[in-house]
Amino acid sequence: MAKKSTFDLNKVRNIGIIAHIDAGKTTVTERVLYYTGMVHRIGEVHDGAATTDYMEQERERGITITSAAVTTSWAGHQVNIIDTPGHVDFTAEVQRSLRVLDGGVAVFDSVAGVEPQSETVWRQASEYNVPRMCFINKMDRTGANFERTVS
Repeated sequence: MAKKSTFDLNKVRNIGIIAHIDAGKTTVTERVLYYTGMVHRIGEVHDGAATTDYMEQERERGITITSAAVTTSWAGHQVNIIDTPGHVDFTAEVQRSLRVLDGGVAVFDSVAGVEPQSETVWRQASEYNVPRMCFINKMDRTGANFERTVS
């Protein structure tokens, strides 16, 4: 008989990573997994080693096609991270994920600014009353503009 695990549901959070394609959702997810000690090596999207991009087609194309859930822990909480697709063709996949989220991290590319699919997923999150925080990514890149991105 398998050992039954118990945990306090009040200490479980489902957090979605949402954004336009190539804003860095999977990269952010990989860093969270690394810094919380769930993985010992940061998987990179460009070399096909990202933890949440597990389908062969995702690894070949370098994009997320299906939402993927990974679990980590932080400060006594179980955190389920849902890495969502950013391509407009997979909007329905993002919408399905939003229904189970306790919160979301909207990732914005500081070079590209706010892009159309980011606006779409932001509206979708509003429809499901998902609280969000913004993460401005790629600030180390040439052309990064924090003020333009947040305005």
